[in-house]
Amino acid sequence: MSATPVARPATDEEATVPYSLRELLTYFLALGATGFGGPIALTGYMQRDLVERRRWISKRDYLEGLALAQLAPGPLAAQLATYLGWVRAGVWGATLVSIAFVLPSFLMVLALSAVYVRFGGAAWMQGAFYGIGAAVIAIIARSAVKLIKLSLAKDRLLWATFIVNAATTAWTQSEVISVILLSGVVALAVNGRANAVTRSTAALILPWPWLVTGIHGPAPEGVLMTILLYFAEAGAFVFGSGLAIVPFLHGGVVDQFHWLNDRQFLDAVAVAMITPGPVVITVAFIGYLVAGPLGAIAAAIGVFLPSYLFVIGPAPYYRRFAGNRSIKAFVDGVTAAAVGAIFGAVLVLARRSIVDVPTVLIFLITLAVLVKTRKAPEPLVILAAGAVGLLLKSFAH
Repeated sequence: MSATPVARPATDEEATVPYSLRELLTYFLALGATGFGGPIALTGYMQRDLVERRRWISKRDYLEGLALAQLAPGPLAAQLATYLGWVRAGVWGATLVSIAFVLPSFLMVLALSAVYVRFGGAAWMQGAFYGIGAAVIAIIARSAVKLIKLSLAKDRLLWATFIVNAATTAWTQSEVISVILLSGVVALAVNGRANAVTRSTAALILPWPWLVTGIHGPAPEGVLMTILLYFAEAGAFVFGSGLAIVPFLHGGVVDQFHWLNDRQFLDAVAVAMITPGPVVITVAFIGYLVAGPLGAIAAAIGVFLPSYLFVIGPAPYYRRFAGNRSIKAFVDGVTAAAVGAIFGAVLVLARRSIVDVPTVLIFLITLAVLVKTRKAPEPLVILAAGAVGLLLKSFAH
């Protein structure tokens, strides 16, 4: 595998301005610290800042990176950032940019996790998340509608795939990976015809048990490896928007391993919504609740490592098959399935979060604000819902 990108002469329209790797890292640190709005917004910021304003990246490189990020499973924005780092300085550039982009939001989530574990039982925090839970459902529902418009268009096969996966997720209350992959195969067939570590770790952390202490106390031996492998599986098999990981995680975190209950899981999604950077950073919050700071690190490494490898591995050869119709058909089918799973997850989570008249009102008002204003900052919407929930709980007592 080539460690550096293949240089290509740029056309006059694509002429780029020289820049250093340090400048690129500074940009992604800032974007990771201030970039709200989810994967679509983050990729839009990169196009605006790096292609149109600064002219560091050619439009062709940007679009090819975006296409590769859509083809591979994992978080879209993080993969695009990794590819742009590879364009500048090969594997070394991809590695540093990945860290720079994820690090700010990871540190924020780490701090929020510590506060949650310390005060999670406090009445004020329970009240805040009472309102936040309903608002998060509205935000996910709104995002699902956007993804439907973006991914399905008028393709009947993709709509059928969406409906099947939405129904499956709602019925089983978890994302069924076999159905998602089968959806990709069906789309390919129809549209693509033309072309001993655990013990050592335990010994190392024994003097500092707080490193693996989550919301239920010190984590059992072996949990760190389970966290790492589970979130690596999530990062390797979940296609589409960062929100596509929500139904997959719910099935494992809540139903399979029983690490968190539904309320705590929704709180984790809410934390991802009120912090900048990739939405999938929610896994760090989950990891912290299960096994403290080391659990957060294991979860973050697990979920981002597959997407990093999916970029730097094929990047040197990607331009040869970027337009392959068969590959695109498979990804279209899987993406439609992922959107269906998100929609199904909305139904599952809504049944547990919208439980009375106040939460119904918070949900409807949040949805109305998002639809009518369109540019309403999601973190502010969530914080406002938290304030309302806190007031309601205060009056109730």
